[in-house]
Amino acid sequence: MDFSLNDEQLEFQRHCRRFSEEVIRPIADKYDREQAVPWEAIRAAREWGLHGTDFLMKMGADPDGLFGVIYSEELAWGCAGIALAISASSLAAAGIVASGTPEQVGQWLPECFGEGEEIKLGAYAVTEAGAGSDVKSLRTTAKLDGDDWVINGTKVFISNGGIADVTVVVATVDPELGHRGQASFIVPKGTPGLSQGKKEDKIGIRASQTTEVVLEDVRIPMDHLLGGREKLDRKLERARSGQKSGPSNALATFEITRPMVGASALGIAQAAYEWTLDHLEDKTDEHGPLLEQQRVQQVLADVATEIEAARMLVWRAAWMGRNGVAMTGGQGSMSKLKAGDVTMWATTALMDLVGDFASTTDCPLEKYFRDAKIYQLFEGTAQVQRLVISRMQRKDYGDRRLQTEEVLDQAPGTSVGDAAAEKQQEPAPA
Repeated sequence: MDFSLNDEQLEFQRHCRRFSEEVIRPIADKYDREQAVPWEAIRAAREWGLHGTDFLMKMGADPDGLFGVIYSEELAWGCAGIALAISASSLAAAGIVASGTPEQVGQWLPECFGEGEEIKLGAYAVTEAGAGSDVKSLRTTAKLDGDDWVINGTKVFISNGGIADVTVVVATVDPELGHRGQASFIVPKGTPGLSQGKKEDKIGIRASQTTEVVLEDVRIPMDHLLGGREKLDRKLERARSGQKSGPSNALATFEITRPMVGASALGIAQAAYEWTLDHLEDKTDEHGPLLEQQRVQQVLADVATEIEAARMLVWRAAWMGRNGVAMTGGQGSMSKLKAGDVTMWATTALMDLVGDFASTTDCPLEKYFRDAKIYQLFEGTAQVQRLVISRMQRKDYGDRRLQTEEVLDQAPGTSVGDAAAEKQQEPAPA
């Protein structure tokens, strides 16, 4: 077991930090105030090799799976809103890769980013009013009409909504089957019936556009169904016959991306921690230098420890995902839950240390605090993550216990009951 980053990962980390210092931070306040799309930062990311299909291939080539979480943390260290504007297309790309055929991946993945100097964006449209974390309750429908699908519904809180060149829409094709009756569809920009609804006025990550996506009799051809008709028919037949299946495509996509979301949260926490250390360096009060006082040291030590602990969960989940290790205990959800809670707590605790100045817009902690809250909300709230973890842990424990019993049962002349009886007959220690 080796927890150190290799030379290539360290160089990539320095490259991302330098991009945040030189490109993101100088424009962060402007785009936070204006809530505008930071096209200049997205174009710069392409120039720096931090955006596009070539960049995705680089992420996939890392055997440890850490490039993605390093990237997410370092860009969010610069500004979480701009970082999300740069990387939000990756969620649509993940949805295409998770559900699409090889031909569909080859066709639509480049459309989420653009090629060469051309910049394109992707959006992943799942969330609905009243069905934010419960994907089983989605009301957007897709119905067959001849050789076309007709989609109707409204999605909410969609990153890149209204400006995406490709929108991946999760819709219900058989309401009686819950999430097992859902499918994912490609809806290109300009498709009749596709429109932008309300643009959200958010407290944080304001440089990332978030809107409603409205679908009114949106008609798309059969080949825009990700995975194809035959795959969908087989899935629906298994569901109707009561056969067990895995999680929905939407849930599977979120599980892949949760470590990256957790890493983004940690970028905010790390930035807030570093700024506080610099700010308090020369500060004194009636008790002397602040950094030499135990009350301050206690808080700073706790913040540093919690950030490191959350980072280890994020890195483990990223490694597991990249190496095909099943997250049967909810490790992906753990990483996002811990990182989001740590970031919200850390920014609050650091603001308490700094005092009144921290509540003003002149203090960077005020923005870090606003940006932090979303990481307890999107891609599954903290409460939902706890439910997921609890259920997966119980199932994982039950499976492991059953495996143990099966091994004991297979031992010559020994069963679980025999082993217990033999244990009871053993003489007590002298």
